[in-house]
Order: sequence, then structure tokens, then C-alpha cells
Amino acid sequence: MGWYPSKVVVILNIIVLLGYGMIDCVVAGQILSAVADGSMSIVVGIVIVAIIAWLITTFGYQIFHYYERWAWLPQLIVLCILAGTAGPQFNIASHSHGDENPDTITGNRISFFGLSLAAAITYGGGAADYFVYYPEYASSWKIFAMTLTGLMCSFTFAFILGIGLACGMLLNTDWEAAYGVSQGALIVEAYKPLGSFGSFCGVIVALGLVANLIVPTYSSGIDAQILGRWAGFVPRVIWNTVGVIIYTVCALAGRAHLAAIFTNFLALMGYWVSVWIAIILEEHFIFRRKTGFTWDIWNEKKKLPLGIAAFVAFVIGWIGAILCMAQLWYIGPIAKLVGTYGADMGNFVGFAWAALVYPPLRLLEVKRFGR
Repeated sequence: MGWYPSKVVVILNIIVLLGYGMIDCVVAGQILSAVADGSMSIVVGIVIVAIIAWLITTFGYQIFHYYERWAWLPQLIVLCILAGTAGPQFNIASHSHGDENPDTITGNRISFFGLSLAAAITYGGGAADYFVYYPEYASSWKIFAMTLTGLMCSFTFAFILGIGLACGMLLNTDWEAAYGVSQGALIVEAYKPLGSFGSFCGVIVALGLVANLIVPTYSSGIDAQILGRWAGFVPRVIWNTVGVIIYTVCALAGRAHLAAIFTNFLALMGYWVSVWIAIILEEHFIFRRKTGFTWDIWNEKKKLPLGIAAFVAFVIGWIGAILCMAQLWYIGPIAKLVGTYGADMGNFVGFAWAALVYPPLRLLEVKRFGR
């Protein structure tokens, strides 16, 4: 990406990481508050999970890697219990409904898939912070396969549970009333048939969000150190602390508007990530296929690519995404062509436009400047 364009990507990635931290804090706070039957406020729950995440990340990679190694197991157990308890009340006979425009359902489905994609690919910006610890001889394809499999299994299971709870609200008025309070309250309500054990499962789900908080908290500190040589002199712990403070304050301020924040934030952030992925993939498979990357010069400004091709392709991809995005606050002119509410094709079009223009621009850059 070049010295200066990469700084833009780093700033965007920090925003993504802190945004995820905010969302995780709010949901965990909602669940803890619902378990306490309102006797504990969402504010207290948010602060609790933020402090736990800060403590774990403060002590570095080895500590939280050990934590993450086992954090998935209790989550898998309680989510399977949720599926068994709430599953019979899922409205599996529910059908998609549109309006007089026959393309509305199609547009809504495209938007949903775009949102699902955005939720997954935004982890790409922080992946290198952890994959770098693999041995040099580790197979890149095996790492790719393990990562893809892990993401597919976890996201698919969570999406199915979420869709089941959402459809169930059409029949279960208690679920609908709980969702009116918060998303976290809906999860706790689904556990209600289990009594006190269900409340315990809700607490486990809330604390499981700490595992989600750890990754963006740790990576935001590393990303901050890349902003400049001056930033590298500031210890990671300081940057992590600043990040925790930022997303905790944002979570406290936005706790009452999570649904709108979640929908708009994830989709919006996914656009730049898809564009960035297109550029990185082509640089890797086309221009670095034989030579590979020279990691020794990663922070030597005069030896890195200028990044002109990458930046231009990045902007063009963003333009494509803007023209094809469908959000509550803006629907692009191309997205408007599908259905009443548009079809959010920003991720797909942004990726395609960047992928089309980057190779010829990069060839010109190498020919003109030699790097």
C-alpha cells in the first residue's frame, strides 16, 4: 500500500476494531443487566467487561492466547443449550415478505448477505497480528483453510441462532417484548425456561464477549504504533488503555441505539476492507508471486512502493461502494435500482472495481518508479 496510503488503512482499521469493541461491550452489558432483572444497569455491565478485557490484554499475547484457546468451549456449550431450549419456538415456517415491488425481497437478501460478509471480513485487518506467530515453515494454505473453516462454522452457527430468535418473535410475544428492551434481554428471555441455570448460561454468554473484545483491544494498540515512528515509542499497553477508554465511552453513549449503530457500522466498515483485500490479493498473487515480500524493509519509507496505484485503486473501489451501498441514511443510485429499499452491493462492487484497476496501475507504477 505504500508508506502514506497504509496509514489511511491503519486509521480505518483502528476505527473498525474500536467499533467492534463498542458493540461487544453494549451487548455484554445488556445481557448482564437482563440477567440481574434490571437491578444492575447496562452501564455497570459495560464497565465490567471492558475492565476484564483490558486486564487480559495488558499482560500480552501469551496470556490472552491461553485464554482464547479455551474461551470457545463454554460458549459452544451454552449456545447449544440455547438452540435446544429456544429451537422449538423458532418460526421455521416463516416466509420472506416484500411489498408491491417484486424485487424488494431480492434487494433485502442481497443486503443481508452483504452485511454478513462485512461482519466476517473486517477481522482481516488484524489477522497478521496473530498469524505472524506461526512458524515460518507453516503452510499458508493450511492456515488459510483453518481460518476460513473457523469463521464459517462460528458465523454460520451464530447467524442461524440469531435468525431463529428473530423469526420466533413473530409468534412469541415475550420474546418480542424482551427485544423491545434490548438484544441482550432477548437472549436472556430465550433461556428463561431453564430458570436460574438459564441465567447462569446468560452470564457465560456475556463473559464470552470478553473473548471478542480481547482481539480488537490488542490489535488496536499494535495498529496505533504503526501510525508513525513517534507512535512506536509509546508502549502498546498505553495504546490499549486509550482504546479501551474510547470504546467504553462510546458504548456508554450509544447503548440505547445499538441496533442502528450495529447495522450501519458493520456494513460501512466492510466496504473499505473488501477494497483493501482486492488490492492485497492481487499484489500477493500477481506481483509478488515469485519474489514474495521483503519483510526487512516494512518500515523503510524510501524502499517501499510509493502506493500511488494502491491509493488510486482504493479510491475507485470506494466510489463503487458508495454508488452501490444501501444504508438507512443513504442509498446509492445503483443500489436504488433493486427493490424499494435498495440492494447493498457495496462490498461486491467495491472489490470488483479495485481489482479491475489495480493491476494496470501497479504495472505503470513499477515501470515508472521501479518499486
